[in-house]
Amino acid sequence: MKKEYNIRSFFIFIGFIVFYAILIIALYNIQILQKNFFSQLGEKQYETSITTTPPRAPIFDRNGNMLALNKDIVSAFLLPKQIKDPKNLETFLKKHFPESHKRLDKNLRKHFIFIKRKLSKKDIKLIKDSNVEDIHLLKEPNRYYSLECAGPIVGITDIDNNGQFGIEYLFNKQLSGTPTTSSLEKDARSGLFYIKKETTVQGAQGTPVRLTIDSDLQFLCQEEIEEVVDRLEAREGCAMILNPTNGDILAIANYPTFNPNNTTKIDIGLTKNRAVSDVYEPGSVVKAFMAMAALEENVTSPDEIINCRSTRFTTIDRIPVSTIQAHGHLSFTDVIAKSNNIGVVLIAKRLGKTLYDYYKKVGFGAKTGVLLPGEESGFVNPPEKWSAYSLRSLSFGYEITTTLLQLAQAFSIIANDGYMIRPRIILDDNTNLQQKIGPMFSEKTLLTIKEILETSITKGTSRRAAIRGYYIIGKTGTANIIIDGEYSPNRSAYTFSGIIGKGSYKRIIVTMVKDSPKKNLYAANVAAPLFEQIAEKVLIHDRVIKKPKKKVKREKQNFYSRGYSTKNTGTVS
Repeated sequence: MKKEYNIRSFFIFIGFIVFYAILIIALYNIQILQKNFFSQLGEKQYETSITTTPPRAPIFDRNGNMLALNKDIVSAFLLPKQIKDPKNLETFLKKHFPESHKRLDKNLRKHFIFIKRKLSKKDIKLIKDSNVEDIHLLKEPNRYYSLECAGPIVGITDIDNNGQFGIEYLFNKQLSGTPTTSSLEKDARSGLFYIKKETTVQGAQGTPVRLTIDSDLQFLCQEEIEEVVDRLEAREGCAMILNPTNGDILAIANYPTFNPNNTTKIDIGLTKNRAVSDVYEPGSVVKAFMAMAALEENVTSPDEIINCRSTRFTTIDRIPVSTIQAHGHLSFTDVIAKSNNIGVVLIAKRLGKTLYDYYKKVGFGAKTGVLLPGEESGFVNPPEKWSAYSLRSLSFGYEITTTLLQLAQAFSIIANDGYMIRPRIILDDNTNLQQKIGPMFSEKTLLTIKEILETSITKGTSRRAAIRGYYIIGKTGTANIIIDGEYSPNRSAYTFSGIIGKGSYKRIIVTMVKDSPKKNLYAANVAAPLFEQIAEKVLIHDRVIKKPKKKVKREKQNFYSRGYSTKNTGTVS
């Protein structure tokens, strides 16, 4: 019996030795041989990383007013793998968010799906009152735009706060900053507390952008363009204000436009910044630069008398030319001031291909380089592609396309006594301040063109742009537009480009209204009065005058009471 007990004890002892040997080997394997493997496994269970995105930086106007700022939105989401009451959830979604219900059916294996983002107050109340425990609400950062009419300039962001167009798109990286990534270690029991936090990637805050835009002028300019476009039932309009001294763009108003705070349904065509992205044939406003070319080349003088043939229709070298009003003998000054096409073509003949060189010299057919997306370069028909009609057309604004910004830049040559300034939209962009190009014309030519354009205001086609007591020069342009592949004799683009000044104070204002069904319209009674209305508000805003001055006395407000033809001839003025 004792012998059997000893044998049993021996085997038990051996069993314990084997067990402890196996245990020691297992521990050695875990803690020594496979230490790295199990350490990494533990880290995966108790360590996590989070990425935090900095708030998007604001966009300011020149005076520090916020044009784009951050405002939280509320979104609703589900955790499909953790749904507690599927029947109640399904009933609610089918009734109120049917698209989300369909999306849920297809994504039951996902950890997270949105029901709807950018919830309205009505949506939030509906979800809270429903008491559906599987629907969760989440605050997300979003953009808010304080000046809706600046939408085409500032642009918008998408649902994930990425810039889509405008300044938001162009400076997306600068405004967004860079995210910070941190490594977190949770406690082993509840997982609710973090016992260690380490930054693995250090991010950076976004940097604000300051524009040259003046919010007040932008709003005032928008009011005027909207009123004119609506009254004339025109397709569109645009106006801009430029400081020719430093190239600052103070306002660009587009109409029709869009609401950047309501982009559920958005017409992409309304998001365009027409001043830089739309090119068109400007009509007689380019006669100012044809005249400068002729004066600089000494092919004419301001006092030269030109026979305009006392007719509205004629041929020059067998090429038909028509004009708005018949004139007999006019000085070259009056040819430009009264916008007589016949006299203009006769002088343009003397310039020949040199006219193209001067158009290119003042910036037509080339981008200004402004920091705005979508800028078009325009086009000037080169001499090698000219037809028999090209010189005639170019002399009064056809076979050349331009943007409003290019017109403003070209007029800066006149405002700056021969120096062209590059326009800028970013206030802190000092590169353009040194980019005065010139002088591009002689002092004599510049003095003469100013006198000619002043005559256009005092007794020419631009009379309705005048404001008593202020120096104003400018030129009108009416050009038929192409509809269905042909020039329409009844639909036109109406443009006025001018300079207003008093002492050292100067501003360039360009206005354009396009495609009105109303009859008897020309730039003289559309774009020139619009310039005057905007200029008056600019002067008050800039405290050049405290209240509107009495306008220059005129015979009648009706442009045609002064003997201008009411028949549309398909020409320009």
